[in-house]
Parts: sequence; C-alpha cells; structure tokens
Amino acid sequence: MLASIEPDETDQGLTAARKGAERLCLATRTVKPVAEMIRFVAGPDGTVVPDLERKLPGRGVWITATRQALDSAIRDKAIVRAFRGKASVSAELPELVERLLEKSALEGLSLANKAGQIVTGATRVEQTLGNEDVALVIHASDAAPDGIRKLDAAARNAEEDGWTQPVQMRAFRGEQLDLALGRPNVVHAALLAHPASAGFLLRCLRLERWRNGGTAA
Repeated sequence: MLASIEPDETDQGLTAARKGAERLCLATRTVKPVAEMIRFVAGPDGTVVPDLERKLPGRGVWITATRQALDSAIRDKAIVRAFRGKASVSAELPELVERLLEKSALEGLSLANKAGQIVTGATRVEQTLGNEDVALVIHASDAAPDGIRKLDAAARNAEEDGWTQPVQMRAFRGEQLDLALGRPNVVHAALLAHPASAGFLLRCLRLERWRNGGTAA
C-alpha cells in the first residue's frame, strides 16, 4: 500500500526537473535515477500525459519506467493525489506510453539504417557475424524458430572466434521492421557497432524494461 502523498512529490517544473539526477517514484516510493523513470505532466485540459523526452512544461510526477509501476500508480490514484485532484488519468495511459516507446525505438532503428549500419536477411546476417563487430541481432517477433536458432549458433561461433556476443532483440513484428527500414519482408537484421546503433539499443532496452520490468512494490 502506498504511503500518503507528500506536497513535494511533483517537481517544480521543467527547469527544476532537468536538474535532478534522481527522483521519487510515486508507485514504489523509492528514489531512482531519472534514466529509469518516466515523467508525467498534466496537459492544458488536465489530462495526464507522458513526457518521455522531459521537455513538457509544468509540474511533473515521476514513475519507474515499467508498466507494472504505472498500473500501480493508476490503481492507487497516486498520480491524481500528487496533482492534488486537479488532473485526470485515462485508463489508456499505459497503452499510450507503450506506443510512444515503440515509436521512439523504431525511429532509432530508422536512424541507424540511414547511417548505413544495418544488414538484413538471414544469409547476410549470418555472413556478418564473425566478420564484423555486430552490436545487436534483431529477429521479428513472428520469425520462425529455425531461423533464430541458426543465427544464434552463428553468433556463438563468432564469440568463440573472439567477437563480442551481440544482444538479441525480438521486440517488433515483421511489418514494423519493414516500415522502419523501408524494405519488405524483414525478418532478421544485424546492427553493426556504431553510435547510431547504440542509441537504438538504449531505446530498445527502455521498451523491454517497460514491458518486462519487476512488479511495483
């Protein structure tokens, strides 16, 4: 059960929000780094919206960046109390957050593609493993198990040859990958080690943490 809400559980606005390295999570009542949290603000009509980029004006509240934590804060009305009853929370807020996190990650994938750091197709991915420094291997969530096993084996063989084991990701459907990369029938892809690839990986990890993070206290 949540403790009573203190008056300072909203930040003092955007300028103040950007100064702190840690914030109190309304759901877990623990202090965490802002990189592990999502800021929420009340829009002009009083509806609470996510501020993923921490750019929206007004006082904000901070919640651990997992769906479980947000569900807990909504269920216990912690957000409404923090805004002193002057804000409303839609039941669709968790779905909105997930859509925005997905969009952000796919935009990061598109940027990596524009930087020329993506190889697609099972054969090309397999050839790249063991010949170039691969940071991430992406499988469509609807990819066939045989194809995944084959590339997993190629990645293990590459690791035995001294290459770094790439992160594996299955966060997106094939059609989402098609749109992000501007090419049809993307089932498997490899991202080469590059700053653009690192940015995409961070966004993907944020999405994965949102979906699979620990249960809020």
